[in-house]
Amino acid sequence: MSRVIDLTTHSAVYATRLLAKFGHDVVRVEPPQGDNLRRLGPFLGTSVDLESSAYHQFLNAGKRSITLNLNSSAGRRVFLDLVAGSDALVGSLPLPVEEGELLAANSRLVLTEVVDTEPELCAFARSGLLSITGHPGQRPKLLGGHVIYAAIGLYVAVATSAALYVLAQTDEGQVVTVSAKECLQSLVEQAMITLTSTGQGTERRGYRGAVTAVSGGFPCSDGYAMLSVPHTPEGWNNFMEWVQDPVLMADSSLVKEAERHEKRDFIFDRLEVWSKSFVKEAIVTEAQSRHIPASPISTVLDLVDDPQLRARGFLTQVDHPLLGRIIFPRGAIATILERPINFAPQLGQHNGEILSELGYSEVGQQILVEVGAL
Repeated sequence: MSRVIDLTTHSAVYATRLLAKFGHDVVRVEPPQGDNLRRLGPFLGTSVDLESSAYHQFLNAGKRSITLNLNSSAGRRVFLDLVAGSDALVGSLPLPVEEGELLAANSRLVLTEVVDTEPELCAFARSGLLSITGHPGQRPKLLGGHVIYAAIGLYVAVATSAALYVLAQTDEGQVVTVSAKECLQSLVEQAMITLTSTGQGTERRGYRGAVTAVSGGFPCSDGYAMLSVPHTPEGWNNFMEWVQDPVLMADSSLVKEAERHEKRDFIFDRLEVWSKSFVKEAIVTEAQSRHIPASPISTVLDLVDDPQLRARGFLTQVDHPLLGRIIFPRGAIATILERPINFAPQLGQHNGEILSELGYSEVGQQILVEVGAL
């Protein structure tokens, strides 16, 4: 496995979390006062401090932490020593050290530079995604949970992994540039294909989806369930056999998907009255028995209690030294590889360990502390 230096901001830090889950030694370099991710709420437990941010605890899990004052000559020297002994550096531009200086310190370095020049909402809007998310006739809605940062992080992780594979095969590093804007624009590809092939733009449909004419979130007595009625006449007739709505059943034109598309809001208005008589698990179970794609629309609390995620080890109960008993998301890659993931590091937790690996004696480390390098 490779040593990877992590200089990412929030938009790309999920990439290094993925690399840590895969087994790479990810070293997060932070200023002595800690980085902004540690200050991002919500906070776990009763304290609001640099160690209890939920984002820090999730996104930095499995990594090691070293604090370096890169404005000092001694801190910069330690950083370049770290670069010389690493395989990759993943960082959001602008980097604190020029590209040429990094490559001079390590000519075989994989350097992944993330171009991210806009706030989250602006990047989402410019990409085109904001135009297709939200409810019809209402203002566009930003996706919650910083989900676009997870998408960017996935691209960055794949790009870095590909470059590390090339390094392993050829012993040659390379500079990889990942544009956050282009990552997001790629997610609008299907809407662009639809417009090009049919001339129809993708509408904001909210929970009344657009996979088939009758698909989306249906309100239930305890939340929402997703159903997607097949586009075939057989699929519609099978659905009507279950629903038994006299008005919809009387309209023989609805056997055609095109007609259902034209009348979909009328259909939804009637079906929402019907679906409210079910709990979401019941409606999903019956739909699946009829070969109608369906799923409960899970809340975050639903996921925490999901028996499959717990049984597979994706979510595990652990005793955190600072936060007590918590549910910890190990993640898919670590679960499949049966790899343990350490808790997110305390600020500068591995200073001594990493400096020793770089050849600094205890006296040398003490001098670094005294001159303000750490």
